[in-house]
Order: sequence, then structure tokens, then C-alpha cells
Amino acid sequence: MKDSRDGSGSERVTKSATANSIPLILDVEDFKGDFSFDALFGNLVNGLLPSFQEEEADSSDVHGNISGNDLLPNGHMRAPSDVSKLSQGLSSPLFPEVDALLSLFKDSFRELVDLRKQIDSKLYNLKKEVSVQDAKHRKTLAELEKGVDGLFDSFARLDSRISSVGQTAAKIGDHLQSADAQRETASQTIELIKYLMEFNSSPGDLMELSSLFSDDSRVAEAASIAQKLRSFAEEDIGRQGIAVPSVMGNATASRGLEVAVANLQEYCNELENRLLSRFDAASQRRELSTMAECAKILSQFNRGTSAMQHYVATRPMFIDVEIMNADTRLVLGDQGSQASPNNVARGLSSLYKEITDTVRKEAATIMAVFPSPNDVMSILVQRVLEQRITALLDKLLVKPSLLNPPPLEEGGLLLYLRMLAVAYEKTQELARDLRAVGCGDLDVEGLSESLFSTHKDEYPEHERASLRQLYQAKMEELRAENQQLSESSGTIGRSKGASVASSPQQISVTVVTEFVRWNEEAISRCTLFSSQPATLAANVKAVFNCLLDQVSQYITDGLERARDSLTEAAALRERFVLGTNLSRRVAAAAASAAEAAAAAGESSFRSFMVAVQRCGSSVAIVQQYFANSISRLLLPVDGAHAASCEEMATAMRSAESAAYKGLQQCIETVMAEVERLLSAEQKATDYRSPDDGIVPDHRPTTACTRVVAYLSRVLDAAFTALEGLNKQAFLTELGNRLHKGLINHWQKFTFNPSGGLRLKRDITEYGEFVRSFNAPSVDEKFEQLGILANVFIVAPESLSTLFEGTPSIRRDAQRFIQLRDDYKSAKLASRLSSLWSS
Repeated sequence: MKDSRDGSGSERVTKSATANSIPLILDVEDFKGDFSFDALFGNLVNGLLPSFQEEEADSSDVHGNISGNDLLPNGHMRAPSDVSKLSQGLSSPLFPEVDALLSLFKDSFRELVDLRKQIDSKLYNLKKEVSVQDAKHRKTLAELEKGVDGLFDSFARLDSRISSVGQTAAKIGDHLQSADAQRETASQTIELIKYLMEFNSSPGDLMELSSLFSDDSRVAEAASIAQKLRSFAEEDIGRQGIAVPSVMGNATASRGLEVAVANLQEYCNELENRLLSRFDAASQRRELSTMAECAKILSQFNRGTSAMQHYVATRPMFIDVEIMNADTRLVLGDQGSQASPNNVARGLSSLYKEITDTVRKEAATIMAVFPSPNDVMSILVQRVLEQRITALLDKLLVKPSLLNPPPLEEGGLLLYLRMLAVAYEKTQELARDLRAVGCGDLDVEGLSESLFSTHKDEYPEHERASLRQLYQAKMEELRAENQQLSESSGTIGRSKGASVASSPQQISVTVVTEFVRWNEEAISRCTLFSSQPATLAANVKAVFNCLLDQVSQYITDGLERARDSLTEAAALRERFVLGTNLSRRVAAAAASAAEAAAAAGESSFRSFMVAVQRCGSSVAIVQQYFANSISRLLLPVDGAHAASCEEMATAMRSAESAAYKGLQQCIETVMAEVERLLSAEQKATDYRSPDDGIVPDHRPTTACTRVVAYLSRVLDAAFTALEGLNKQAFLTELGNRLHKGLINHWQKFTFNPSGGLRLKRDITEYGEFVRSFNAPSVDEKFEQLGILANVFIVAPESLSTLFEGTPSIRRDAQRFIQLRDDYKSAKLASRLSSLWSS
């Protein structure tokens, strides 16, 4: 309730409660707004319970002095007055206001019921009134909808009427416009016929024409009329020429119009020349407005083609000879000097920038003057490329002959190819710049491409010929260097009867790298000149095959030269093989010569290993180049990559064959020296020392020590040069040959037990060395040799049990047993016959 109402209501309630005879008065207004039931209830009972408010205020003061006995049975605290009342025996009622409150509550309930009935009555009346008003409103809305629908129908009929009237007016307007156009056409036709009659006078007589055709201020109108008359006359003559003239009138008309056409042609030519002269005069004075006026009029003559071509042809860049000579000097330099590609590139960049700037300036004028500037720009750019650029390229690119190419001292074919690449690249840049400036519908890139068509058609042949020329020149240079080196060092003299040739020219990885660099430059030109993937792949494949041929031939020749050195060393060894029944002096001289031949063999062995190593490095360089630069250019074409890989393998087969043969010769050279050392150093007493009680010598024999030292020294080059499967195959073959050679060598000696121990020590020394070969099969053979050496150590009666666990070596054991010094005395042949038969 509102405060004012709460106050008045509570006041009335309090008075009613106090009087107890006056009924409660509750107003509906008391329940509106912010109604609070607590406030209403408080106002009802506060008048009857004044002590309740006072006790409530004092409750907090006595709360702390309450003991356990002050609690009532219902849980409430007992006030001090209550205690005193209890002490008096409860002589009076506990709640004397209960009757008054009960009466108050009953009166309040009765009045609240009355208020509810009043409210319900008011609500019923309001609902009834709202229902009546809603019915009226709906009726009004229905009437309004009918009125609106009628209004819409009226508007639709009005719109249809307006549309009909508009269509009628449009038709009338079209008829009027058509009639006006026909009237205008008739008027113009009459006018044209009058002018046509003037031109149909005597041939070549233009003096009697109307002032229109001689008035300079009406040139545009005169040109337009003349073109119309000319078109009409030529069309009529064309019709008469197609139809068969059957009457005299047609023939006469044709002859009359032919006169008119001739006069009109003469007049148009004279007018066009007059306009071109005026255009030229205005161009020299830079009067753009006059130039634009003349160009607009001239556009009626052949669409202005003559004016466009005339303007372009009169540009200084096309008629000034000094400008053309300056172009040549800027690009090629002074006459008589040989231009370099770098200088040409700088000259072309400067010249093409100047041309682009000139065209850009002309474009500004053309935009301001000509009604069709794109057509003029197309003619201008085409003239620039076909005249100015072509004239320069003809002087710059002189195609050399493939049958008689220019010498490399003058640049050779490579100079032409570099010039071609520079000119092509710079001209393509010029085309892009001109496209940016504007060239109408002209395919400027295609036109610039066509300037090089004759050069590009024969480009692959020139590229391959250039690579061949470079290779031949390089080979001649290397031969000259080798010859000079041989002459400066002199020939190696004879030493104790053995002559040794000078070391051959070695393969150079630097030279192969130079081959690759040539090819890489050629591939870059292939990429520049070949726009289609198939063409590019074909050119790249052809150029790369040149590299394969060059590298294959170069390394094969290098390997063959190294093989020749091995062959010469082998020939020297054959010359100084020791014979029998020689004097001591001759034997000593032959031995010395044989050592010199052995030194030559070792040197040739090392040279060949270096050649093999460099050959492998060269092939690796080519393979890496193919993977990095070539393969990606071949992949777009099916089969090109695989075919090129096959060709690469085929090209290297000759080198592989030479390397294989050379490695076989290296093995022969090593084994020949091993055999020489064994023959020269091995003594019969090494394996048959006397049993004089001296402690046996457990050191390797001198021959073994020399052979192992030689092998360690000479094979160091093989370990460095070879790798992978090549190294494994070479060392395995050498190990097998060494095993066989040692067995054949030991077949020449007889062995006692102490000699067998010495032999076993040699075998251990050989086995430890060949273990560095990492060849399991070779290691196994030398282990079996160690087992075979036991046949010289054990007693004869123990031989039968020696090979019971290893039957695979019985054959070699049989040969070794025959080398025992007691083989015959101990009758080992008959004793072991049962062993061999089993």
C-alpha cells in the first residue's frame, strides 16, 4: 500500500479495534501499488498489542540473562514478568487480547469477501463491455476491407487504361519518328542527288562543284558527303555490273555513275592529301587540336588507315639514319671491335629503354589525336619491331656456318649462341614493356618471337656443334700441355738396360666439371628458347647426350692411356726375365733392370688407380648434374627420363670396360711383382732348416716380409681409389690370385717340421694382411692354408687323423704331404693310400 493510504487504513483499523463497536473499513485502493501483507497485518494488530512492540524492543537486553530455567516447555524464553506471574500461581489469562484479535480477524475476512465480490462484479461488467466493443471493431474492419478492395480494383482499371494510352502514344511516337527519319532521309537524298549531279559532269572537271567542297571550314562535312556519294555510286555500279543490261537506260546510268565515281575518287584523293598536309603542318607545330580534327576527318577515308600509317611512317626513329647508326654503335660498339655478350646486354638494355620511353611519349600524343588510338599503337609497335629491331638484329646475329664454323679464337659458335640468348631475352623484355605501354590488339610477344624464328629453327644443331667445338679445343689444349710438359721434363733415360716412358696424362675432374659447366649453360639456353615441354625435353636430351659422349670419351681415353702404361710396364718385365746359366755379372744387371721394371709397374699401378678414382668422381658429377638439373626437364614427357637414364648407362659402358680391363692388368702387375719377390727372396733353407739344436726362428721369412710390405704399399692406392662393390670385387680377385700364387710357389720346396712351423708363420702373416680386404671367402682360404701347414709338423702316424674333420681339403693336403722331406723315407704314399681312396 502507499504510505498515505497505509497510514489512513491503519488509523481506521486501530480505531475500529479500539472501539470494538465500529466495523472495519478496507478499501480497494489499499491493495494497489506496492502492496505488503506484513504492513497490513501489522496495522491491524498494532493497536491491540502495544505491549508486543515494547517487549520486542527489550528482548535483546534480557537475552544474555536467561538461564536454563527461563525456558518454557514450548521452547520460548520466559520473560521476567512471566516468572513473576508463574510465582503468583497463574492467577490471570496468558493472552487476554485473543478475543479482540479473533473478532478483528472475522470482521477483516468478511470485508475482504465483500471486496472480492465487488471486484468480480466490476470484472464481469468490463468483460461484457469489451466484448461489445470488439464486435463493433470487427464490423468496422470488415467494412474498411471491402472499401479498400474496391479502391484497389479502381486503381487496377486506371493503371490498365494508362498503360493502353501509353502504348498508343509510343506507337504514335514511333510512327512520327519513322516519318521524320524518312523525311530527313529524303531531304538528304535530294541533297546528295544534287551533289552527285555536280560530280556527274565531264570527267576530271572539279571546278564547278559547290562551295561546300572547296570551303576549308566545312571540310568535315564535305568529306562525309563525298564518302556517301562514293559508296552509293560504287554500289550502284556493282549492281549494274552483276545484272545483265537489257535496256539502254541502265547502260546510260552506269556510264553516268562511272563518271561520278571517277570524279569522287579524284576529289577524295585530293581532299585526303590536303588533310594530310594540314596534319603534317600541325604535327610540326605540335598543335594537337588541329591534328585531332584532321585525324577525325581522315578516319572517314578507309577508317583512317592512311592517316595512321602516315603518322607512324613520319616518326624520326624510322626515317633518321643517324638514329639507326646510333643504335648499332650503342649495342655493337665501335666498328672493328668484337662485341662481348655482356656489353651487348648492357647496350640492348639502354636502347630498349630508350625505345620504350619514345613509344610512351608517342602514346600520349596518339591518345590525344586519333579517334582509334589502339589501332595507331598497334601500327607503331609493329613498325618498331619489324623495322628498327629487325635492322639491329640482322647486324648483331650473323648465323655462322656449321660446315666452316668461326675459330674459337674469334669466339666460335659459342659467341653466336650467347649473343642470340642475350638478344632474345632482352627483346622479350622489350615486348613485355611495350605491352604495358599499350599496343592495341597486336600480339607483340608473338611478333617478337617471330623475329628469331630462323635462328631458333637451327638452334639445336648450333648448340651441339658448339659443344663439339669446345671439346675438340679442350682436347688440343690438354695435348699441347702434355707435350710441353714432356719436353720440359725430358725423356727418362735408360737405367741398367731398362727404359721407362713418362707418366701418361691423367684424367682431371676439373676438366669434367668444365664439360658440365658448358652443358649447363647450353641447357639454360634450351630452357630460354623452348616454350613447349615436348620441344624442351627433346632439346635438353640432345644437349645432355653431348655431355655423355664427351665425358665417356674423355675418361675412356684417360683409362686407356693408363692401361697403356700398365702394358708398357708388363713389356719391360718380359724383357728382363732371368734365364738360367747366366754369369754373375749378367744376372746382377738383369736383376737390377727387373727391379726398375717393377718400379715402373708400381708407378703405372698407382697411376691407373688414380685414373679409376677420378673416373668415378667424374661419373658421380654427371649423375648429380642429371639429378639436379636435367631430370626435372624430362619428366613432363612420358618415357624421356627413362630413355635418358638408359643412354647414360650405355655411354659409360666403354669406360667401365676399360676400367675392368685395367684392373685385371693391375692384378697381373701386382702378382708379377709378388712372384718376382718370392723367386728372388725365398731360399730353400727357409723351410728346411737343419736340426742342429738351435732354437727355431719364428719370424716370417724374408720373402714373406718383402711381399707383405710391397702389397701394403701398392694397395694403399687401391684402397683409396676403389669403393663399394668395385673395391670388394677387386680385392677378392686379388686375394684369390695371391692364394693360388702362394700355393704354386710353395710347390717348389720341401719342408721338415721346423720348416713347417716357419711356413705356418708366413701363412699367418699373409692371412693377417688379407684380412684387411674384408673378403670372407679369401679369409677362409688362408685359414685352410694354416690347417694344411700342419702336414709338415705332425708325425707320419698322425697324418691320417689330421683331416678327419675337414675332408674338403684332402686334395690340397695330398699335394702338400708329398712336399715333406720324409715322404719317401717314411713311405707315406702307401701308408696314406687308404685315406686318399676313401
